[in-house]
Amino acid sequence: MRTRVRAGDPSVFAELFDAYSRAVYNHAFRLTADWSTAEDVMATTFMEAWRLRGRVDPEGGSLRPWLLGIATNTARNQFRSNRRYRRAAGAAAAAETAVPDHADAVADRLDDRRRLATALTALATLRRPEREVIALCLGEGLDYEAAAEALGIPVGTVASRLSRARKKLRAVAEAQLAPPKGEAGRTVTGVAAEKVRGNREGPRLPRQTRGDHANAIRPAQEGNR
Repeated sequence: MRTRVRAGDPSVFAELFDAYSRAVYNHAFRLTADWSTAEDVMATTFMEAWRLRGRVDPEGGSLRPWLLGIATNTARNQFRSNRRYRRAAGAAAAAETAVPDHADAVADRLDDRRRLATALTALATLRRPEREVIALCLGEGLDYEAAAEALGIPVGTVASRLSRARKKLRAVAEAQLAPPKGEAGRTVTGVAAEKVRGNREGPRLPRQTRGDHANAIRPAQEGNR
């Protein structure tokens, strides 16, 4: 696949979109807190991938870290300031919690919305570099090496940023997300981590889509790293 990407084979880029569009879209949302912006980031990511195809190393494994790295840079250009992210996160969180709980049939959906709102609020407390490593390592389940490749930084920097981010999220969880009665055995850190994890590649999407909002907060499959 890497050889075909470098050669500019149009069909391989269609395959990349089918395989990774959902991962790119969800990652972009975690970095921008805006569904519409995430859609723009996703589209730009695949256009940039085509433009940068000659830089792909012919040797290596999955191209997902490469695509997520492009998406990270694209989202970074869209949301350079934490202030803008916090505004977007606050607006998105308010929208997700505004749906009335009027029937048992929608309870699971409402729970997903509340989890998403909580995740956005927690992510808004992080600096952009910390948010990026959280989105890659916890959201997309990348290991340190793959996250370092995506961000173009040393592995040690990924580890230190992730450690700082975890501490901040733990503090937010302890302040706002005390576990309900009967869940004393479930650690606060585990609750916070669960809320910022996202869907991995998941089922394939049509090539024109607005994405799957609920799947943006579902846990990554640990075995697929």
